[in-house]
Amino acid sequence: MSKILIVDDQFGIRVLLQEVLEKSGYQTFQAPNGKTALDIVREHAPDLILLDMKIPGMDGLEILRNIRKMQVDTKVIMMTAYGELDLIQEAMEMGALAHFTKPFDIDELRQVVQVHLAG
Repeated sequence: MSKILIVDDQFGIRVLLQEVLEKSGYQTFQAPNGKTALDIVREHAPDLILLDMKIPGMDGLEILRNIRKMQVDTKVIMMTAYGELDLIQEAMEMGALAHFTKPFDIDELRQVVQVHLAG
């Protein structure tokens, strides 16, 4: 069973994604902030991370940088509520596979997750 970490400071988004992804057969973990996210990456080595760009304290890029330093083979999909193309570009250069702008189509997000975890 593939493991997915959902990193978002908005509780409602974490719960929505958790419900949708668990119905699709994935094991999910939730993190409201960077510290919790990094602890979960260390402990559970998720196969894929859905990572929000705007998180108070440690933003998505900083979290991604820290994950890359751990040298874990984790796929990352960025989520953002803003059209921050420069930040998205930087995330892609650090190996993020895709990005979604909120509000996103939940079925489309689920399909992208399935594609990346199948490969």
